[in-house]
Amino acid sequence: MVTHVPAEASGDERGALLSFVEAQRGAIRRSLIGLTEEQAASRPSASELSLSGLLKHVAETELNWLRLAQQRSNEKVRTEETWADSFRLVGDETVPQMLEFWAKVAAETEEFIHSVESMNDTFPLPEAPWFPKDQNCSMRWLLVHLVEEIARHAGHADIIRESLDGRTAFELVAEAGGYSNQS
Repeated sequence: MVTHVPAEASGDERGALLSFVEAQRGAIRRSLIGLTEEQAASRPSASELSLSGLLKHVAETELNWLRLAQQRSNEKVRTEETWADSFRLVGDETVPQMLEFWAKVAAETEEFIHSVESMNDTFPLPEAPWFPKDQNCSMRWLLVHLVEEIARHAGHADIIRESLDGRTAFELVAEAGGYSNQS
């Protein structure tokens, strides 16, 4: 989805990358405009994905990468048994709660990135079969990865939303920006 990402100040790599992460967050948030909890949880395609599940997943994923970069324990760590719960709201979880949770994670991500000395600072990847052994990643890599991860799911969200009620990302961008399709 084409949206304008504001240009950073000359040479402001952090600002540019954070702006692109935020642009992708916005795509996920916009996909939920005007939906009920039931609509947001529905799965209108062959996929198991729902809009509320995607929201929860990207919020928890951003938190996970933030905690890895901070080298802190993740309070929302998933196990093999709870992995599927990262793609659906459970118990009394709601879309507004997930949006609030993600807003806090986003603010913490931005604060952390602004606090690191250099975008070249690194953190170790965890041991996992899909990661190279003893590999470190830079803060730059972290932000590019968040753009990739959130954008992939924003594309899923576009398809799910259009399947639900025919509303396209262009319409949702216009609505979120206060524009009307009426002349």
